[in-house]
Amino acid sequence: MSELCDLPASELRRLVLTRKVSVVEVVKACLERVSVLNPRLNAIVTLNPRALEDAEAIDRRLAEGEDPGLLCGLTVGIKDVTPVADLRTTFGSPIYADHVPKEDALVVRRLRNAGAVILGKTNCPEFAAGGNTFNEVFGRTRNPWDPAKSAGGSTGGGAAALASGMIALAEGTDLGGSLRIPASFCGIVGLRPSVGLVPTHPTDWLWDTLQVTGPMARTAEDVALMLQAVAGPSEYSPLAQPAAGRDFCGAVAAGPRKALRVAYCRDIAGIGVDADVERVCRDAAFALKGVGVSVEEIELDLSAARTEFLALRGLWFVTQMFPRLDRKDRFGPNVANNVRSGLEVASRDLAAAESYRGALWHRFREFFNTFDHLLTPCMAVPPFPVEQNYPDAIDGQPMKTYVDWIAPTFVLSMTGLPVASVPAGLDSSGLPVGLQILGRPLGEEAVLALAASVQRVRPITRRTARA
Repeated sequence: MSELCDLPASELRRLVLTRKVSVVEVVKACLERVSVLNPRLNAIVTLNPRALEDAEAIDRRLAEGEDPGLLCGLTVGIKDVTPVADLRTTFGSPIYADHVPKEDALVVRRLRNAGAVILGKTNCPEFAAGGNTFNEVFGRTRNPWDPAKSAGGSTGGGAAALASGMIALAEGTDLGGSLRIPASFCGIVGLRPSVGLVPTHPTDWLWDTLQVTGPMARTAEDVALMLQAVAGPSEYSPLAQPAAGRDFCGAVAAGPRKALRVAYCRDIAGIGVDADVERVCRDAAFALKGVGVSVEEIELDLSAARTEFLALRGLWFVTQMFPRLDRKDRFGPNVANNVRSGLEVASRDLAAAESYRGALWHRFREFFNTFDHLLTPCMAVPPFPVEQNYPDAIDGQPMKTYVDWIAPTFVLSMTGLPVASVPAGLDSSGLPVGLQILGRPLGEEAVLALAASVQRVRPITRRTARA
């Protein structure tokens, strides 16, 4: 039964729909995996005590000939910044250590309506602030490939739970790379969708165009399956992208279009990249030539986005934390420092950042006249020791700021375009390396189809803390 946990979500769905396994069996297998591995990895911080009851209800519907939904019985982990009704949601903060929401977030509601089983809440930094997953409430999440290493963040708990087979799908958020960083470190697929494709509700910033909600899974096919269930406009959000008639699963099954043209850039952020990481990404990018993709290496300097993103990030923290500013003395150091920095950002700096952002959009509009996708390393560094809050150097060179190491992801957040991290291979230490795939506006289908091709030409053998 435990082997069920390692199957792709799409295969699990098929087995459940054909009644070869029950949803209860799937949930029990996942819970058993949690009991074995979670004490070491600390990926899931609060289990859903009603998970088996929910599974039984879906099995009854199946027995009665009902269609339980697209995600029929699949187990999902919900990031601990996303409310789940009657289930502790702490935001990784002592301020909310005992907080129990009364209502599901919109994305959770859509997952339930699609037949998913919420297995529990996954660990994240306080208020999802940071590229390494730790907080004062639950402690640190460890990488399933090497528990001495970071799982990344801020959706580190979801990525670690996926990579170790505790869940079939994971929900997360991405401001500066929070779906992609842990996907790279843990060897799974994370997609940052177009702004508004998966509406975020509730939120303390209704007009937020930087952070998005999105899916993670072990395969691109499974990410497409989850995206199919949660995408689409909502009356709760003024930010929306069309989803009617879009077939994410069918696009992945069909594969990339013919005569696809992609560009590979080794260092878009101008910070340097670990040589071993870059080698893996380069090899994966050019391996696509073997399946008919045209690959060209280019120079693309987005280093100016580093300064501009930090200004917008400051505004984001002040706006998101605004309802809690009277309690800022209770924030952890990371959140407190970000809020403090945000309060010091001048209007001129924000205007300059938005001006740059507009120019960046048009720069990529012209880029897409020549290429269909940009491929680039997701991370500048390999997974680092879990006790470090962040690395202190990139390829042997000291960082200029403590967030420089995640610049390859956050400069692409500025575009608002769909971008995924997909496993590109393993480095010389046997740890996974992620390759970013950026696509056209509303191009999630093409991004996921190409991600699936990368997984076919560069498969990795998953290793967890059991080994």
